[in-house]
Amino acid sequence: MAPDVKPEFLIEQSVLRALGQKVRERLTTNPKVWKVPTDGAEIHAVGHFLSPQECAAMKVMIDQVARPSTVFDMSYKDGFRTSFSGDVDPHDPFIKQIDGRINALLGIDASFGETIQGQRYMPGQQFKPHHDWFHPGTSYWESESARGGQRAYTAMVYLNTVTEGGATEFPELGLSIDPAEGVLLFWNNADPDGIPNPKTLHAGRPVVRGTKYVITKWYRARAWS
Repeated sequence: MAPDVKPEFLIEQSVLRALGQKVRERLTTNPKVWKVPTDGAEIHAVGHFLSPQECAAMKVMIDQVARPSTVFDMSYKDGFRTSFSGDVDPHDPFIKQIDGRINALLGIDASFGETIQGQRYMPGQQFKPHHDWFHPGTSYWESESARGGQRAYTAMVYLNTVTEGGATEFPELGLSIDPAEGVLLFWNNADPDGIPNPKTLHAGRPVVRGTKYVITKWYRARAWS
């Protein structure tokens, strides 16, 4: 059992294991998918997933909804996540098209996916090391369990190449990935046995020069609401 994972979190283990196997099999048939070389987690990337024009349009939409970011039971003033973020309109035809492409790539039912969230990082802003899966003992687990359960997969698209800084770092894996326009980065938040993987700890390192724009979509173990 992974560190700090309590028994109640293993209820969904079989579901997460089956979902991981489904996605794994689908990715092996897609020549556009590149596996990031690490044994500690299942991390993949697709280059040029979004065109420069799509990235530009998405950045405009993020600017329209961006507000100080929060992390469930933490606020912006805590300094843990200092970007600006906001959910884009899931009913917008452009967003629906992007959303559908991510769903199709992973082969995950659309009902399992949360609304796409956009994030903007200015110089000095960051997101400190964290997991996307939900930890034991949190104040929000009961409500999130009712809304679809554990976060199974994370999909993130870089909307621009940052002048300096802003890397996505996986400290437990010794990986640091620089933002590059249009690249989709995605990973399984569980290990092959379906247990939340502590090695998926990651951070959005501080931007030094320029602005960083990304969109993120999370998938749950069950239908999300």
